[in-house]
Amino acid sequence: MAYYFSKKLDVGFEEAIQKVTAALKEQGFGIITEIDMKTTFKNKLDADIRPYRILGACNPHFAYQALQLENKVGTMLPCNVIVQQLEDGSIEVAAVDPIASMSAVENEQLGNIAHNVQSRMREVVEGL
Repeated sequence: MAYYFSKKLDVGFEEAIQKVTAALKEQGFGIITEIDMKTTFKNKLDADIRPYRILGACNPHFAYQALQLENKVGTMLPCNVIVQQLEDGSIEVAAVDPIASMSAVENEQLGNIAHNVQSRMREVVEGL
């Protein structure tokens, strides 16, 4: 089972970030964390990598429902979406598949929420 959905975009890196953020918002997600791996690795390790950003997306409605069912499910939140510049200069967006990430939790009701989130995340990526 694949653990992510991905798509290449024909736009610049920052424009991709804006498009992903807007698409997530349309599906009820907000960005609650943002990690710039390029800057982090440069500052902490003096290592250079291509642009790579992790966006922590959260749909408060689904997150609340999930926490009511499993109080440790926060270890799997938020849903991470990455935007990275590949070696050939193209931009790729990839989002975690919530069903894959939640498969270790044996709770059918949580699985229903994961299916809803999966549908929305897939629509975000495919709609870019």
